[in-house]
Amino acid sequence: MKSIHQTLCILLISGAVCFTASAQTTVPKKNYTLVIHGGAGNITASNLPAEIAAQYKSELSEVLRHGDSILRDGGTSIDAVESCVRMMEDCPLFNAGKGAVFTAEGKNELDAAIMDGKTGLAGAVAGVTTIKNPISAARAVMEKSNHVMMAGKGAEVFAAENGLEIVDPTYFFTQNRWNDYLKAKSKADSISNIDKKHGTVGCVAVDIYGNLAAATSTGGMTLKKYGRIGDSPIIGAGTYADNASCAISATGHGEFFIRNVVAYDIAALMKYKGLPLAEAANEVVMQKLRQQGGAGGIIGVDAKGNYTMTFNTAGMFRGYIKSDGEMKVGMFMEE
Repeated sequence: MKSIHQTLCILLISGAVCFTASAQTTVPKKNYTLVIHGGAGNITASNLPAEIAAQYKSELSEVLRHGDSILRDGGTSIDAVESCVRMMEDCPLFNAGKGAVFTAEGKNELDAAIMDGKTGLAGAVAGVTTIKNPISAARAVMEKSNHVMMAGKGAEVFAAENGLEIVDPTYFFTQNRWNDYLKAKSKADSISNIDKKHGTVGCVAVDIYGNLAAATSTGGMTLKKYGRIGDSPIIGAGTYADNASCAISATGHGEFFIRNVVAYDIAALMKYKGLPLAEAANEVVMQKLRQQGGAGGIIGVDAKGNYTMTFNTAGMFRGYIKSDGEMKVGMFMEE
């Protein structure tokens, strides 16, 4: 009898182990989606030389593949958005990090923000001039301080204390941006007229765990006044993420995005009115902003992997990649 009892126990235990192993292997792996932007503005086939357009397409594609490799291997959305934005900060094609535009004083002043949709935590830096990758400084603020935003010299000291790479301000200089600065300064154009191509960069993602994240980085506006801060580092204006609604990164004329709290407005329409992501984005960007004369666009994704790339300008550097391998890069309105 004892032998039979032991045999039954062994069979039951073996069956339980087999059932557990079977249950683990049959759990479906959740899908992921990653979306990026490299700025919105007067971007058309007629004013963007084919050679330059090809460079943008190549860089955007490389960033998407990089983000895909992180998410495909089980990486988190917060890791993916930070890493993708770092890549764009390091590319002089974009108005973020190296390649940032110049202020009225002839300086490069950088802003960035990141937000974790799972925890609701966020971090941002503003008006920094020596941090090589502002998006990583923003993440450090989020994870290694009790604050949300740090600005100027204080943010730079904090970044250095946390082991981030500090560079001489001349690192951010590029000849093309300097030429644009001199041209704009000589014409004494108003801010609203000079920055026809907003090169702010951003990334949003949902990972295989269903968690959302958003990250945005920018050099601001050409000839911006001393101390001016745009929407990118302001949580709810240019950057926002919440698992209950969506992750948003914006680009465009920041003052309009701040006054309208654009990123949060889209999330609120989803959360309180039950609108789908694309419909909410359309209401804010294509209707509200357009009526006010606010130019720009957003990228967004929700927890189900639905995405949008909505803009009211002639074009927006943008792209997405999904877990099923679908990938697309676009620049102009008709794409």
